[in-house]
Amino acid sequence: MFHKAFTFARSFFLFTLVVISWPALANQSTLLVVGDSLSAAYGVPSETAWVPLLRDRLEREGLAWQVVNASISGETTDGGLRRLPRLLEQNEPKVVVIELGGNDGLRGFPPNIIEANLAKMIELSLDAGAAPILVGMQIPPNYGQRYTQMFSDIFPALSDRYEVGLVPFFLNGIYDQEGLMQGDGIHPTEEAQPMLLENIWPELEPLIH
Repeated sequence: MFHKAFTFARSFFLFTLVVISWPALANQSTLLVVGDSLSAAYGVPSETAWVPLLRDRLEREGLAWQVVNASISGETTDGGLRRLPRLLEQNEPKVVVIELGGNDGLRGFPPNIIEANLAKMIELSLDAGAAPILVGMQIPPNYGQRYTQMFSDIFPALSDRYEVGLVPFFLNGIYDQEGLMQGDGIHPTEEAQPMLLENIWPELEPLIH
């Protein structure tokens, strides 16, 4: 008899824990970052990169958001598009930050292919009930005026077409400043990471409060 009572009490206690814990889990939303080396902490201590800084900021402000960083150095829009369906299924995000296209541009991929891949990523995110944020990039002028212009036009065009948030240029205020770019001239330094977060924050803030 005592054993049955103990078993019942233990089961009730565990059930109560589950019930109490469930709202905290249910109330936490997920922000998914799908990017390349600019979001994958390339060349900087991982804890000082802009995505961990975002996690810290959300925690300080008491916002119940989980940040999932699915960024990979060298990633292209094609690779991101291939991975996105599973990432959406696994994480069920409310916000998706799409920070891709730079590697496509540096490799001279056709702008119409880049645009089509990003468009599909936006559509998949919207269909999954997530709000996409598109992070704009630019490439060096040595690729030629026509190509560089076609590339940079991709991001505002998609933002207008789908009415989604846009960071016009992720490296704004960074790429041409001394000490803020690594020796390769492509990746921001550790000192620039808070600035990357500030560049994206105005588009993020309305979606996470």
